[in-house]
Amino acid sequence: MATVYFDEATRRFSKDDTPAVDRITLDIADGEFLVLVGPSGCGKSTTLRMLAGLEPIDGGRILVDGHDQKGVRPRDRDIAMVFQSYALYPNMTAAQNMAFALDNAKVSKSETKQRVAEAAKILELEQLLDRKPGQMSGGQRQRVAMGRAIVRNPKVFCMDEPLSNLDAKLRVSTRSQIAGLQRRLGITTVYVTHDQVEAMTMGHRVAVLRDGKLQQVDTPERLYDRPVNTFVASFIGSPAITLVESGVREGVASVHGLDVPLDRGLASRAGERVVVGLRPESWHVAESATDGSALPLTVELVESLGAESFVYGRPTGAPDAERVTVRLDKRTHLTVGDTVHVQPNRDELHLFDAASGERIEA
Repeated sequence: MATVYFDEATRRFSKDDTPAVDRITLDIADGEFLVLVGPSGCGKSTTLRMLAGLEPIDGGRILVDGHDQKGVRPRDRDIAMVFQSYALYPNMTAAQNMAFALDNAKVSKSETKQRVAEAAKILELEQLLDRKPGQMSGGQRQRVAMGRAIVRNPKVFCMDEPLSNLDAKLRVSTRSQIAGLQRRLGITTVYVTHDQVEAMTMGHRVAVLRDGKLQQVDTPERLYDRPVNTFVASFIGSPAITLVESGVREGVASVHGLDVPLDRGLASRAGERVVVGLRPESWHVAESATDGSALPLTVELVESLGAESFVYGRPTGAPDAERVTVRLDKRTHLTVGDTVHVQPNRDELHLFDAASGERIEA
């Protein structure tokens, strides 16, 4: 196990390019499960590869247990990588794949056999050790790839979108297995994904990247409840948050023409233009729709998930306005074309500066 510290780590693919990873500073605790998340091309895989030694560092430092990794070969970093593609040798059995790195390191046959058996037991692979990759399912091959990393007893696990080749149901079960495995082994883990649901359900902390820059690193709960800017607010959460730009007058913002009084502290900090954010659960159906205190929505789509449903609609009479997403319980039945009147929960709104996109705190 080890601590990992990115100290303004930077990667440029050419001198004239914008950095793929731009001065990232990130402190990862011993035994922590940290998830790097962001859209395609944001630099998350490059960041992981820099830690593993597969990409050079063009600026700053990366420290593992306080030791600068500059000039340290990948094989000497004691970091185990799990790839999206599994990278198993097709002509070898599961046991041989798991033992390969140990054989190269001249570990004794008895110790290699013991480590492989222990990893196979943890991963429930005992019945598959004699099978080759072509005889296994995607989920089984991914567990073999995990086993190959585990037997090395590394200081750090690096996982680069290891679940992206699995079907939806298998992804759910495998991500819980990986999270449980990491808790049991206590090995510092850096995990890359573009799937914010994976990030929110697996990581002790989540680091959100955009265009090579670190936007926010925090617990999943804090990311959801206190996003630092509109990008984090819109990227974290499914379905996505509703963001509406508005002016502020006498402490009141407007959401699609509906007056929304702001908290006094927020109103005093707000400028002339703000972005109001409301998550799907931050709306409720109005008891009365006659006093002008509710927003009428024309329903465009209903996603029923059994215990709850998500309704997507636009303000009635404003087909070009931003769409609003509202979470409703299973007792509220709506169909496309219906009109529903909703009100925001005032104490659950998020407020951002319209120019900078930064969060406005009271």
